[in-house]
Formats: sequence, C-alpha cells, structure tokens
Amino acid sequence: MGKIRVVVVDDSALMRRVLTEILNSDRGIEVVATAADPLIAREKIRALNPDVITLDVEMPRMDGLTFLRNIMRLRPMPVVMVSSLTERGADVTLQALEIGAVDFVTKPKIGQREGLESQADSLISKVKVAARARVKRASEVPKVAPKHGADVVLPRGPAPVRPFMTTDRILAIGASTGGTEAIKDVLEPLDADSPIIVIAQHIPPMFSKSFAKRLDEICRIRVSEAVDGEVLMAGHAYVAPGDAHLILARDGARYVSKLSTGPAVNRHRPSVDVLFRSVAQSAGRNAVGVILTGMGDDGARGLLELRNCGAHTIAQDEATSVVWGMPGEAVKMEAACEVLALHHISATMIEKVAQDPSPTSKAAAGGR
Repeated sequence: MGKIRVVVVDDSALMRRVLTEILNSDRGIEVVATAADPLIAREKIRALNPDVITLDVEMPRMDGLTFLRNIMRLRPMPVVMVSSLTERGADVTLQALEIGAVDFVTKPKIGQREGLESQADSLISKVKVAARARVKRASEVPKVAPKHGADVVLPRGPAPVRPFMTTDRILAIGASTGGTEAIKDVLEPLDADSPIIVIAQHIPPMFSKSFAKRLDEICRIRVSEAVDGEVLMAGHAYVAPGDAHLILARDGARYVSKLSTGPAVNRHRPSVDVLFRSVAQSAGRNAVGVILTGMGDDGARGLLELRNCGAHTIAQDEATSVVWGMPGEAVKMEAACEVLALHHISATMIEKVAQDPSPTSKAAAGGR
C-alpha cells in the first residue's frame, strides 16, 4: 500500500501548516493539498481523490457539518474532525460522528501549535486508522506512551468463590473509535426498566458529559456521566468521565461507582479493561459484557476475565464495526461467547440478563 493521501481543510493558515507538518512527518502519510474553506476543498477532493480528510468544525462560507453531510451523501470517505475543546465543540463533534466522521482530534483554545504537536502521535494514528475504517453513506509506528495493563489501577483479585450478595444484573459496555454511534444504537432500544449499565468510551473530558447528555435526550433509560461514590440504579446508564477510570464496586447489596485518576491503561483513561475487571470482581456471573468497535486492544483481556467469571460476553462483528480492533482482539483471545452484528446486540443483552445466571456452564466454573 502506498502513502495515505490527505487533504487538510481548515480556515486557519497556522492550523493548516501545523497539521501538514505533523502528518508529513510520518513516512506513511502525505498531505496532498490544503484548503481554507469547504468550497476550495470540494474542488481539491474531486481533483486529487484523497484517502482521508481532516476537517475543521467551524469555517467560513460553509460550516463543517454541512460539508460533512455533503461528503457522506455524495462521496463517502474517511474524515477526521478537528474540534475545539469547548462544550459547543463537543456537541458539534458528536453530531459529526453521527453523520459519519470516523474520529476527531481536539485543538486547544490557546497555544494551538504546542497543543497539537503534543497530540502528534494520536493524530497520525487516527489518520492511519481512518484510512482503513468503514465509512457509512448519509509503515512507521508512531512513538507511543508506555502501555500499562489494568493492574496499575485495579489489581487482579482471586475469582469469587461465594455467592454474590446481590443478584442485580449489570450490563458493561466498552468502545473506542466509532463507539459513540454504536453505543447509541445499543442503548436506544432499551426499556426504562433495564438493568444498570456502565460504559467506558474512549473520549476526552468535556466530550463525555456532552455524550451522556446526548444519549439521555435520545434514550428511554436515563444516561449520565458517572459520579464518584454514586449508588447505581436500574434504568440508568453511567458513562465514564473523559479523564477517569470507571470502577464498579459493591456496598453491601448495592452497586456504587468509583472513579480513579490512576495511570492510563492501554494508553487510555477511561480504560475498558479497568471497567471490565471491576465488573468481573464485583458482579461476576451477574454481568453481561459487550465490546464494541474501536482501535487497539483495550477491553479484550477484561472481557476474557468476565467470561472466566461466568458472565456472558459479546463482541461486535467485523462487518458492522468501524474499526475491528478491540472486538477483533477479544475474538482472537476467545473472550467472546458470541460475535454479533451491532443491530442484534441490544436484544441479546436483554435476553441474557433475563436468564438465570447460575453457574451451569464451563465458563462459570472457571474455564472456557
């Protein structure tokens, strides 16, 4: 495969220059053109047929969302949004992901060059993933931070050997790239009396609150950003804040949320592995674990721990995933009891939580 050909669309000359320098620093990427607004970009995309576009949210002559809708309607292609780290930026970016953007990077309010350069590895990685992603119609590995396992936040404990003090069921969901829309598709059909749901989505601070609010407006269940020490209730879904690990814990017969700002796990905070391990330790076979679309392998080991505790585990299939990284790794590890298309996951989750979780399977006895 040749170089990934990118068109950078941004009304700021500084941003165009910095994004171009960052992307061209990787031998596997070439910025073939830049554009100061969508009308110029439209002509360059027609002429050059790039593999990926980076697109600013707010621009003159035509806003980024309108341009994105046109792209996804006329010529669906991978788009990485460049968003401001503000509440409005978060809201618009979530709309962009709904329209069909693959992923996004954030630019700081001040010190834009320094802020973006600190995200260079992430930007390069996201453009490379976008080039391989499935988009919907409507070489050198970058330097990365040390990769920690879930042990740095939540040590592995012995498998539970006594019955749990509560039989309340837990649905645990983890996702990354493409996950904001996949999670919406999973939650939207659920009834208001559904079991407790805990969610780890790789997302920045500010964006997680907007994400939870957006889900709450769409779904029949209540959706909120998780709060440390909160008693968790049926009919509610709790989204991990964008810079904290979400941990499920028990307080007698009740489930409570704990938030940790411990080290990033698998280079993520929140980490799906941390959430899944905590669910395995606190809920065991009373849980159903679901791993959705996302790049990397965060959550795969945690899903295996859930399966080994007797929980039912589900991985999204390759055909319906934007990126089949996390669920694909879980399947390789035999961590998933089932591999399902996205549109089958909600009904299967509810079917499984309605069943008796008694340890009748080999997995519940500690094997697979």
